Amino acid sequence: MVTSPNRRSFIKSASIAGAAISLPALQYSRVYGANSRLGIASVGTGGKGWSDLVGVAASPEVQVIAVCDIDSSAGHLGRAAERYSDARQYDDWRKVLDKSNEIQGVMVSTPDFMHAPISLAAMQLGKHVFCQKPLTHTVFEARQMKAAANKYDVVTQMCNQIQSHSAYRTAVHMVHTGMIGKVKEVHSWQSGTPAWPRHIPTPKGNDPVPANVNWDLWQGVAAERAYKAGMYHPFNWRGWQAYGTGQLGDFGCHILDPVFKSLKLGSPNKLTATAPKLFPESWTDQATVRYEFPGTEYTVGPTLRVTWYDGAGVRPPRENLTGIPADEKLPGAGSVLIGEKGSLVIPHVAMPKLYPEANFPADKLPVIEGVNHYTQWADACRGVGETTSHFDYAGPLTETVLLGTIGIRFPGQNLDWDAESLKITNNAKAQEFITKPYRQGWEPAWV
Repeated sequence: MVTSPNRRSFIKSASIAGAAISLPALQYSRVYGANSRLGIASVGTGGKGWSDLVGVAASPEVQVIAVCDIDSSAGHLGRAAERYSDARQYDDWRKVLDKSNEIQGVMVSTPDFMHAPISLAAMQLGKHVFCQKPLTHTVFEARQMKAAANKYDVVTQMCNQIQSHSAYRTAVHMVHTGMIGKVKEVHSWQSGTPAWPRHIPTPKGNDPVPANVNWDLWQGVAAERAYKAGMYHPFNWRGWQAYGTGQLGDFGCHILDPVFKSLKLGSPNKLTATAPKLFPESWTDQATVRYEFPGTEYTVGPTLRVTWYDGAGVRPPRENLTGIPADEKLPGAGSVLIGEKGSLVIPHVAMPKLYPEANFPADKLPVIEGVNHYTQWADACRGVGETTSHFDYAGPLTETVLLGTIGIRFPGQNLDWDAESLKITNNAKAQEFITKPYRQGWEPAWV
């Protein structure tokens, strides 16, 4: 079992802001009967949290017991409280878990840096967890999430919801049925320009904290800093290393997902990144990460190269895209899998395309029906079916994405990865970023 140098836990031993939490004796097989409604709590109800909550609560078998957000405004807790008026309202997720007897499932839709602390605490109380992507903020946290899901025997789902879309499911089917043969290499990219700030210096000074925002609770496990209007909460946190994971972290768990699913990839052996030198606290505005994976039954040879590109207008070099016509416009985001018998373009999000087109008549191509990613989790919690982005799968996918963000910190340096020991074996400074320090009194409870 991997351990952290700091194992103190406010969940197990502290009473903070009146939120004393004790861990009851755990019972396993925590799937509730198919005829029982699933009581859920939603932590983080603005932005993606809102669509996550509405998506899961659309099931008639779900009852919203509690809603929680550090922002009481109409776009956050206010909207959730209005729609789910019978639900209890909180600004502190620790109080949700302290009064969780009626709750069987917890949804975590906060900024990246709070995913693991909340999810781990919920799983240790035997609660099923639905968590936004990327699953965690660090590689160590991702490994912990997978371990906790297994130890506490709970139903889990990461919200890379496009996995369940017909387009991604069809692409996976095309690879599994051998339509392009075994795969020789993969190129994946995101060429959009995010709305959040990137590659900028840390802002100076501070602004008054709005009355609707509990800034101390928002900072959670992160080091304390001054509030700056519009710079961190509610959306621009993605561009800051302390809170988000940049463009790769934001989109990698979506765009690399059908690559992982179709090729049954695990952990990479090594990686190297190309990127500008980072500012001390913000993420870069462009990067390329080259991963090397062990080969699988769906790949050619003993290893497979997967290359990630991000940045405004950036796409893979056309000379690397064997079989794709030079005049064929690539989507703004997606992947190309180059196989022995053809190449597969997987846009984000649209139906996949096969090349050369003459070899793959459109009327002969399969279409796999989509499923509901949200109610899939709710159903599985009740013992009906299974989730497809459970933490056994989502954990290793997230680890790979976050290893790329470490590579971006050390551009041009080859990083060798030993997944079993959770170590970058050839770079001690890079290894330091496998985990991170936590604010005193907020340290997560590790498995």
